[in-house]
Amino acid sequence: MKKYNVGIIGYGWVATAHIDAINKCTNAQVSAIYSSRELDGEKLSKEWGSPIKTFTNLDEMLSDKSIDVVSVCSYPYQHKTHAIKAARAGKHLIIEKPLALSWDDCLELESEVKKAGVKTCVCFECRYSNQFKVTKSVIDQGLLGKLHYGEIDYFHGIGPWYGQYRWNIKKEAGGSSLLSAGCHALDALLLCMDDEVIEVSSYGSKSDSEYFKPYEYNTTSITILKFKSGAVGKCASSIDCLQPYYFHTHLLGSEGSLLDNKFHSMKLKTDKNSWSSLAMKMLDSGDVSDHPYQEQFETFFKSVAEGKEMPLTSLKDAMKTFKVIFAADKSAEEGRPVRL
Repeated sequence: MKKYNVGIIGYGWVATAHIDAINKCTNAQVSAIYSSRELDGEKLSKEWGSPIKTFTNLDEMLSDKSIDVVSVCSYPYQHKTHAIKAARAGKHLIIEKPLALSWDDCLELESEVKKAGVKTCVCFECRYSNQFKVTKSVIDQGLLGKLHYGEIDYFHGIGPWYGQYRWNIKKEAGGSSLLSAGCHALDALLLCMDDEVIEVSSYGSKSDSEYFKPYEYNTTSITILKFKSGAVGKCASSIDCLQPYYFHTHLLGSEGSLLDNKFHSMKLKTDKNSWSSLAMKMLDSGDVSDHPYQEQFETFFKSVAEGKEMPLTSLKDAMKTFKVIFAADKSAEEGRPVRL
C-alpha cells in the first residue's frame, strides 16, 4: 500500500491537530512543513516521530516531487492563494475552513482545482463526528419521517483565552461569525436537511462584553433558510457567548423529532411524553485536538488511492455550504433576503 507524503502549509495550532491525525492514518505521514518562520526540522522530526523537512519558501516545498498531498493550515485570508499554488503543483488538497473569505475567491479556487484534476478534502470534519453520523442514521432510517424544520446552532465564545482570538478579531481574517466558526453548524444543517436552499435571511448583533469589543464584525448571527421542498431551517452562530461550548441540534419531521442526543419516533412507538436517548458522543469542544479529523483524513487518503472524490467533504460538497454562507452574510450586510 502506498504511503502518502503530506506537506503542511502553516505551522500553527490547527496544523498540530492535522499532523497528529495524518500520522495516525494507515497510509499517510507528514514529511514536510512550510512556515514563514524558521523551524527546527530535527526537533519536529523527534516530536512527531517521522522525518520532517522544513521550508521557508513555499514554491520550494511544492516543487518536492515526493510530496503527494498538501494540507492548507495557514490564515484564512491565505487559503485561496496557498490552495491554488498547491493544486497547480499537482498536489491533492486538504483545506481548512473557510475555503476563502469571498464567494468569488471560492469560485476561482474551484476553477483551478478542476483544471489541476487533484482530489480534495475540506475540513467540515463535524460530518464525520459520532454525533452527526448517528443523527444522519436516524434520519436515513426514516425514524423522523420527512423533515420540515431543522435548527442547528453553534455557541462558542472565542475570547482572548482562545488561540485564534488574536487574528480572528480582524474582519480581513475572521470574516464573519459564520465564516469564523459557525460554518460547522450551517454545514451540519445542510447535511441533515438534504435539500436545496433557495433563499436566506440573516441578521447580526454583537456583545457589549469587554472580551469581544475588539472584534471588527458582528459576532452573533441568526440565519433563516428556505428550502426548495418548502422546509425551513435556522442556524444561530455565536462566537461571543459566555457559556460552555454547545452544538445545538433540533430536527422536526412527519414521524418524530430529534433534540441533540434524544429522539421521539412514532414509527418506533416511543413514549410521546418522554424522550428516548441515543448513544452518541456529542460535539462538546472547540479545541482542534478534539475534532474528528482522523476518520475524515483516513477516508480522504483511501479515496485518493482509489482515484475517487471523497464522500461528504470534497470541495464540491463544501462549495454548496459556502454559497449559502456568503448569501447569508450578504443578507445581513444589506438587510434583505437573498435568493440563491
